[in-house]
Amino acid sequence: MYASQPGIGKALLRGMVLLSVIALAASFAAAQPAGTPDSTAVKGTPQPMAAPHGVAPEPDHSGVLSNRWDQLPPGEISYFRPHDARGLNMFESPKHEGIPYTGNKIQWGAAFAQQFQHLTHDNSAVPVIVGGVDKNQLIDIGPGFNNADANLFLDAQIERGIRVALTLYLSSRHHNETWVKDGFIQFDGSPIDHPVLNSWMKYLTLKAGHFEINYGDQHFRDSDNGNTVFNPFVGNLIMRGFTTEIGAELYYRTGPWMAMGGMTGGEIHGQVTQPEHRTPTYLGKGGFDSQISPALRVRLTGSVYRNAKTVGNTLYSGSRAGSRYYDVLENTQSTESAQAWSGEIQPGFTERVTAFVANPFIKFKGLELFGNIEQAEGGGPAELANRKWRQNAGEAVYRIFHEQLYGGFRFDRASGVPAGLTQNVTVDRMQYAGGWYLTPRLLGKLEYVRQLYMDYPATDIHAGGVFQGFMFEGVVAF
Repeated sequence: MYASQPGIGKALLRGMVLLSVIALAASFAAAQPAGTPDSTAVKGTPQPMAAPHGVAPEPDHSGVLSNRWDQLPPGEISYFRPHDARGLNMFESPKHEGIPYTGNKIQWGAAFAQQFQHLTHDNSAVPVIVGGVDKNQLIDIGPGFNNADANLFLDAQIERGIRVALTLYLSSRHHNETWVKDGFIQFDGSPIDHPVLNSWMKYLTLKAGHFEINYGDQHFRDSDNGNTVFNPFVGNLIMRGFTTEIGAELYYRTGPWMAMGGMTGGEIHGQVTQPEHRTPTYLGKGGFDSQISPALRVRLTGSVYRNAKTVGNTLYSGSRAGSRYYDVLENTQSTESAQAWSGEIQPGFTERVTAFVANPFIKFKGLELFGNIEQAEGGGPAELANRKWRQNAGEAVYRIFHEQLYGGFRFDRASGVPAGLTQNVTVDRMQYAGGWYLTPRLLGKLEYVRQLYMDYPATDIHAGGVFQGFMFEGVVAF
């Protein structure tokens, strides 16, 4: 039986945080040479950033396949994160124009992903017979192809500094039919040509609509249904903080620093009924992202999400794409869509939730270190007291051959009290992965995953649970 080793994850995360602090101190020391004042700065006048916010230096793609990178069209949209590998290690969309405005433009894109799954699973739960069926007997699974996933992107530049985005899920695990993921408008320029407004918009970004909320940094590295080019692994985190809500986020960015405040309706659907059971959600994010040297980039952010009352919050259940691990630790009645989140933890904070997450990121040459240190508490409508969950995850990825080949490892631990239980449980996941960007729009990756369920009661299907095996995924995104 697997022996729990909590020191591994904690040591990795502590080391990443320590490296972030050291690098931050180094950035301050390197920002201004001692005894050399900045003679070009004028007090009160904004200075141009040394590098675009949130964007690492362009990787060196000279050599193998260089022509495929060089021949990519520049695109049509400003202040925009590309859907292909050029958006790798971008987080928030950049606060620089990028593509000069030459008039209104429309740009279509798409992403398609297909997985081959070869997983096994087992448990030690005692039989529980309901209606003549043992609800703790696992469904038989074997090697085979998962349902293909597809996204369709529509991006439009409607004015200088103003763009609109729409994402459709053409096929996903939970919704095999076409499904609108999100749509929003983003202002990085003023719609009114006025000197004061233009000056403010050098630092401000306003995003409004029904969109993927900016809670934490992990969602920028996740697989998003058909688009998985930003995720070095096949699966996402055990407890995925990802949802779409209706509202607005306002950003202030200057140099490497960022602050964001937002308010949403707190639910994945717009609602006007039952107002006594509904309050707004407030979220915030702050941090820095500094390219300290050509070889070293450091980013550290903290996010908070707070909803006091809602009819159906989905912070940890808002992904309609579902899990990449089909039917693991599910009983014989499992179906692809009804059990779409197999292998993930949904804590059941449907009425109220308060969540915090810190995300350190360090990139030194080809090495990337990323952490997710998270705590959440809340409950459902029938619960008088809050339950708590914690999730600590750390990953290391190393990219070689001009960042076209990579290998990576992730350790993820989630622990807390599930809905309907009174005891604390723990779920550990280890992922080993490797991938090859054949072109910036074509990626193949292989993952070995092992996930263990600990401290569940014997009458729960997860008692003594484990699933493990290999996943292969191919993706094209443009």
